[in-house]
Amino acid sequence: MIDGLDPLIHIPKRLAAMAVLANAPSVSFRFLKDQLQISESDLSKQMSVLESAGYISSTKVGHGRGGSTTYRMTRAGQVAYEAHCAALRALIGGAGAGD
Repeated sequence: MIDGLDPLIHIPKRLAAMAVLANAPSVSFRFLKDQLQISESDLSKQMSVLESAGYISSTKVGHGRGGSTTYRMTRAGQVAYEAHCAALRALIGGAGAGD
C-alpha cells in the first residue's frame, strides 16, 4: 500500500519544498523560507538532506550576509518527486475502497 513513497520526500517540509521546486526553474533560499514559513536553520537542514540525496542542487553566490543561495530540482529529484506523488495519489484513491 505504501510502495513508492519516498521517506526523504515524505517529510512535510521537504515535500513542500519539492512542490515549490517542481513548479519553478529555480528558487531562492529567501523565497523558500517565506513560502514554507520555517527558520533559516531548519530550511538549511532540510535542503541539505535533499541535496545529499541528489534531488536538488544549490548555487551559492557571494559570502556572508551579502550572499545568496538558489535551488533547483535535479532530474533525479523530478523522477523521485513524480513517483512519490503517484504513490500518494494511489494511496488516496484506494482510501475508502472497502467501505
